[in-house]
Amino acid sequence: MKLYQITVITAITVCLSAVSALADVVILKTGQQLKGDIVAEKHGKIYVDIGVTVVAVPKEDVLEYNYKGKTEPNEVAQLPKTEAGESGKVGLYYTGNFPQKTIEQCVAEVSEAVVTVTSPGGLGSGFFINEQGYLITNYHVIEKETKIEVTVFKKTRDGFDKKIFKKVAIVAINPFVDLALLKVEEPGDFQIKFVYLGDINDVKVGQQAFAIGNPLGLERTITNGVISTTRRAFEGLVYVQTNADINPGNSGGPLFNLSGEVIGVTNMGYIFFGGLGFAIPVDYVKHFIDNRDAFAYDKDNPNTGFRYIQPDARKNKATPPKSKLEITQ
Repeated sequence: MKLYQITVITAITVCLSAVSALADVVILKTGQQLKGDIVAEKHGKIYVDIGVTVVAVPKEDVLEYNYKGKTEPNEVAQLPKTEAGESGKVGLYYTGNFPQKTIEQCVAEVSEAVVTVTSPGGLGSGFFINEQGYLITNYHVIEKETKIEVTVFKKTRDGFDKKIFKKVAIVAINPFVDLALLKVEEPGDFQIKFVYLGDINDVKVGQQAFAIGNPLGLERTITNGVISTTRRAFEGLVYVQTNADINPGNSGGPLFNLSGEVIGVTNMGYIFFGGLGFAIPVDYVKHFIDNRDAFAYDKDNPNTGFRYIQPDARKNKATPPKSKLEITQ
């Protein structure tokens, strides 16, 4: 081999090594690595410019991926725990006692845990309470429905990537306090982000709060305000009142304090009067989850509040005669 060829090859190798050190890295589940520039994340794929072409890699084939040596945005850590005993898992959910932050910081930490809950009757919001796929929403969001889908929004460098789970089980329902506990079935290797539940006794009138939800189908909408009162009574139940805007589609979504902890589940608001929003206190939510066996959902059990009864079959199997009536418009 000629000397200049060796020199050129050596130079190329050095350049490639330098590029690799600065490149984004995609590690496949099969063990191979792709190094280049991640130019986009959309439609469930990662697009990597490897220099000679752009490769589209399905996310289900990816083990992990990093941006120039940094953890990629989807791998945002859960909220850090404080001193031992102040936070941890209680049954199905986590509780926390965290320092206050800005709304921007809180949203960055908790937004991926907020989901859209869709049924044939409409849509609402919800939020994951643990990494196993359990989530809370309002009962009226799924009332008399069994076909439920949950849409999750995962952070990417350029925004959010949607993932829809079509297998969602109803675990427990309580129509009296308007709560439902659902579970995403077969999440696979999808890493579920979840929120921590706060303490209603720590909520003070006048403190700031914010809600994340999907009002009128506008995904990942954030509204903020203050706590107007923690003891607003309606029909024998107590609600947290806030002037953060709550609209149809927000139902079932979380109301947060500035520590990023859930202090309520939004479920009511006045459409024509801004600044009158209401949320189910988080202590009701904890009681519902802790006693979920008492509210366990069984589609064949009339004690669940409703059941689907199949209509009687037609006795006359003949084709019905055509109507002689003419319908005019």
